[in-house]
Amino acid sequence: MKLRLRLAIGVLAAAGAACAVKTPPDTAALRQQALPELQVPDQWTAKGAGAGAAADNWLASFNDAQLTAAVTEALAHNADLRVGATRVEQALLHAKLAGAKLWPSADLLARGGGKLSGDGSGIQGGVISATWEIDLWARVRNGKAASAAQARSAQADFAYARESLAALVARNWFLAIEAGLQVEAARETIRGSEALVSLADDRARVGVGGQEDIYVARANVAGYRDVVRQLELAREQAIRGLELLLGRYPAAAAVPAPTLPGYPGEIPTGLPSTLLERRPDVMAAERRVAAAFHRVGEAKAARLPVISLTTGLSAISSDLFLLKDHDNPVWNVGAGLLAPLFRGGALKTQVEIRTAEQKQAVAEYAAIGMRAFGEVENALASEIAAREREKILTEAFSDNQQALNVVQSQFRVGSTDLRFVTQRQLALNATQSALIRVQAEQRIQRVNLHLALGGSFTLPPAPPPPGAPPAPAAAPRR
Repeated sequence: MKLRLRLAIGVLAAAGAACAVKTPPDTAALRQQALPELQVPDQWTAKGAGAGAAADNWLASFNDAQLTAAVTEALAHNADLRVGATRVEQALLHAKLAGAKLWPSADLLARGGGKLSGDGSGIQGGVISATWEIDLWARVRNGKAASAAQARSAQADFAYARESLAALVARNWFLAIEAGLQVEAARETIRGSEALVSLADDRARVGVGGQEDIYVARANVAGYRDVVRQLELAREQAIRGLELLLGRYPAAAAVPAPTLPGYPGEIPTGLPSTLLERRPDVMAAERRVAAAFHRVGEAKAARLPVISLTTGLSAISSDLFLLKDHDNPVWNVGAGLLAPLFRGGALKTQVEIRTAEQKQAVAEYAAIGMRAFGEVENALASEIAAREREKILTEAFSDNQQALNVVQSQFRVGSTDLRFVTQRQLALNATQSALIRVQAEQRIQRVNLHLALGGSFTLPPAPPPPGAPPAPAAAPRR
């Protein structure tokens, strides 16, 4: 018994001097390892970046209650987001399971049944046993740290998926509104073209025009009606896409706002050097590097001996034959050692596999980081280009409208041909359609910029259920 106690005490002392879990590279070290040649500028190269720290709560900047309600509905009912939530739940449970291996395991075995005792042996009684693996080489702790890092990576991925879903809803919202505006513009063109049909018919009756003008005018109306039908289909499909994001049946029954929301002002974009610390997808990639780092440590420790403490308490009797030792209960304590001698190179190969996985995680971190810089620069450049295009198209639309008015007046008095009216109408339609598109594009690129910057958002508090008592007033500050 004294020898067993000494052995246990010696093992515990060795556990106190066990290998500690090494710390994975921090953000600065990882960035240097993953992107050693990248020279990050002090400011964004694309013009239009606002000064100051990157802004959050981008959803409120559009001041659109319907858009906010749509995002809220999507976050509550989108099926893909629910899948992501279950992945986070599973990752957290795996982390909890990995930590359980640090604790002793205890089991109970009991037998009864009188003389037969279930198998004819006549033995009855119980045994309580416990086993505890001494994590000398930090194999279990590395596994726990890897699972914890993987869980934090899943949480960051879910946060980015949540932000991406909100951005996708906003983009589809703007596209659905744009489609509606395009339909209304095309219908207005039809009304103007139908007036030209009547005018051409009047000119033919008084002998100023001919039948050709009437046919051309009617053909133009039919062409515009075909355009309207295509635009209506595009609007229906845009609404169906929005409904799928909201978790609704795609019946094209949703009613987006009739006009685009106001355009937000300039936003501060922060500095390029802080981007990788803001974006959840970059943080998720960093946690995957940490998990791979700990998996390497776990694989290395698996090549070393495993030492376990065991103890037990038993009380056994038999009605059929005499047992050698009648002392009950019996307590014992001991230790075991399991050392791998030959595994055909499997353990060494496992270390090499884990090391290669760590290299892959570092490379993926670099790829995501580079993509993040590119998305910000592209969103900034696209938004500025859309803003400048809006000014150009607004002037062109005004000039085309004036030109159409002039040529229509000339056509009424018979001083010009219907072909010139048609040309001016087509030019005006193209300009108006491009103007509507670029106005929606500005808002879409603003959403892209917020997402690229890692911008977050907050939702308004849910309204209280009907009949609920009012919330208590806040206590006055002293």
